[in-house]
Amino acid sequence: MATTDPAIVLASASPRRSELLELAGVPFRVAPADIPEEPLPDEEAVAHALRLAEEKARTAAERESSGRFFVGADTIVVLNGRIMGKPVDETDAVHMLSDLSGQTHEVVTAYAVLDKQNNVCIKRAVRTQVVFKLLLQQEIFNYVKTGCPLDKAGAYAIQGGAAHFVQEIHGSYTNVVGLPTCELVETLHQLGAL
Repeated sequence: MATTDPAIVLASASPRRSELLELAGVPFRVAPADIPEEPLPDEEAVAHALRLAEEKARTAAERESSGRFFVGADTIVVLNGRIMGKPVDETDAVHMLSDLSGQTHEVVTAYAVLDKQNNVCIKRAVRTQVVFKLLLQQEIFNYVKTGCPLDKAGAYAIQGGAAHFVQEIHGSYTNVVGLPTCELVETLHQLGAL
């Protein structure tokens, strides 16, 4: 019996995004789209995340011969207007976490769903406020030494070793993990993908 590829393609190598889609019951396959993620000069945080999400979806759609709905996503942390992407190394991760210590910051995950057949792209950015407790330097060093923060926006994973850094969260938890599944599933329904 032949199987067909799912119509939904996740343009991300993130295991967290894959897990969130699986938990939401969305049939999909993965086709990562590696693109440069640096902000453009004077690019506002939400515009940056939306641009990257769409670029990822379009890049995957150009490379893939099968699939109809391409999902790109980008997560950034914003502290006092400053975009915090993934740290470049352990020192950068320590600086990011030190800056976030005792502060309220915003996690923005933008996603884009491109319907390749109809050339329609729906984009959305979801914002969640996160409050960190005051972190001890040793806590930061110990966490950074695990290697976990090095591939995470803002140098932390709320679902992992940094869970105890979070005092409060206002908004979507899955957004902070990397994909606002409630909103994304709505968009997939809107486009007829589900």
